[in-house]
Amino acid sequence: MIQSLLEAFQQDQDLTELPEAEAFEAFAAYCVLNSYYNEPFNPDTYRTGGGNDLGIDAYAVLIDGQMYRDPTDVQVAMQERRRPQVQVVIIQAKTSSKFETKVISDLAENLGHLCGAEAIPYEVSDDVKGLRECLDAVYQDPARLAGRLPELHVRYVTTGDQIAEMVHRKARSAERHLGKLNRFETVEVRCVNRPELRALYQQAISTVEVTVPVPKQFAMPTAPGVEQSFVGLVGASELVRTVLEDDSGKLRENLFESNVRAFQGYNAVNSGIRDTLRDPVKRQRFAVMNNGITIVTRKMNRVGDNFVLDDFQIVNGCQTCHVLFHERDQLTDQVYVSVHIVHSKDEDVIQGIVAATNQQTPVSAEDLAARQDFHKQLEDFFTLGWDKPHRLFYERRAKQYSERKDVEKTRVISRPQLSRAYLAMFMDEPSRVGRYQDLMKARGEELYAADQQPILYYTAAATWYRLEWLIRNQRVNRGYRPTQYHLMALIRQKLLGPGAVPTHDKAVTKACTRILDVVWDAEAAEKLVVHELLPVIQRAIDAEREAGVPLGEAVRNERFAERARRELTSITGR
Repeated sequence: MIQSLLEAFQQDQDLTELPEAEAFEAFAAYCVLNSYYNEPFNPDTYRTGGGNDLGIDAYAVLIDGQMYRDPTDVQVAMQERRRPQVQVVIIQAKTSSKFETKVISDLAENLGHLCGAEAIPYEVSDDVKGLRECLDAVYQDPARLAGRLPELHVRYVTTGDQIAEMVHRKARSAERHLGKLNRFETVEVRCVNRPELRALYQQAISTVEVTVPVPKQFAMPTAPGVEQSFVGLVGASELVRTVLEDDSGKLRENLFESNVRAFQGYNAVNSGIRDTLRDPVKRQRFAVMNNGITIVTRKMNRVGDNFVLDDFQIVNGCQTCHVLFHERDQLTDQVYVSVHIVHSKDEDVIQGIVAATNQQTPVSAEDLAARQDFHKQLEDFFTLGWDKPHRLFYERRAKQYSERKDVEKTRVISRPQLSRAYLAMFMDEPSRVGRYQDLMKARGEELYAADQQPILYYTAAATWYRLEWLIRNQRVNRGYRPTQYHLMALIRQKLLGPGAVPTHDKAVTKACTRILDVVWDAEAAEKLVVHELLPVIQRAIDAEREAGVPLGEAVRNERFAERARRELTSITGR
């Protein structure tokens, strides 16, 4: 059973060249980390490699729901947040059909050294050094952790079915041992057996389906393009339990992708919502004091007062939902939320609802609608008009292609991934994509404009795909992954020369075709990257290293980008 799932996973992720043991490590990372993080990610990126790994086969650090592996990313994320919620996930994966107590004991001992404040007494791999640096970055400013220490989640994954009582005892002993470090709020050591692993994989590749009770509701009048629509009251605690909270107790952040604004923190409005929920009297009036939420679902079944929702989004009420989740311990049976549920399969209707329910933001309804139309054009442009070897899939909404067996998942690019690729390649911002939120605030309005040419975005996506392919298939050393966006900028400079991107339709098509002819030729792309661009990147790396700047930090400064551009110009004259 697991063998067949592993083979399907390898096909989906284009990891067929990995040995079985390494592919299983990537598979375990994909299954486990998906229960913490709902956005698309490359599971092989989070896998360790080589010896001296202390039994750690994969790891990730999550900060306020965002997932990181690079120490500099962790440092930046910690600096940007006042009271971050940190989760450290460590995975050991073995293809054996049983759980061994010695594995747990050894892993606990190793993690005791790794997660403590003292130096590690063993020689360890670069990946494990990276994990230690991530932890050092988390604990660098203890004041930021005053509210809550990090959580440690350790998963031991095998293909075994039964977990012996002695294995459970060893896991509890490991928790106590690691808890004595006083570095974690909670420590959880768990064994993941075959049935749970299969369930995690199915959860990872499926859209979210929930059943929410709406005991007080009425149907709205019929409308064109709308299958059904209801307005009702839902118990706030039921809303959190059935809709907002996933199986691991975290907020389903991907439900809010259609909101123009992410959670704004505790500004005046959100602080007011929180104060209401904390007041024993006022929270009973919550339903009449709050505008509630709007849910748009593409699939819905109604069984009595229970609404079964599948493939849905919360298109309005992001702020309310976040506060409700944070204050879930304050919710009593007397706290209700007004909910508008719209069932529609018509994308125009859905986007119209998104535009109408987000008019309170600075983005106008007309602009929002135009941008959503552009995203639809991109989705069609990526999939139509290209033969299969050149076909990519633009994912406008979370897990849009997760259940499509005919779609190779490495060819799916999400909106954040595409934004980063375009910003790095065509807007000369390879050094700032590491601070994505700041960059989007500064230049996000320049993206996805109606007068832009879709082929530019497709070209950025194709270049991103090819570089991922080269790294994944070990044509390019994994150590160069942090420089990926700089390589994209250099590819554009090498093939098109410096200067602005053409704006005339024919000139844009001609320029993009010049890039696409190379990136879709695997041999030509490898020759360009490995023999011409990596030496340029390496000289920039060496210069920064001599100045004492580590690679993760170097790629985030404009000096690195400018040095790489100058090096390439000195060689090619362009």
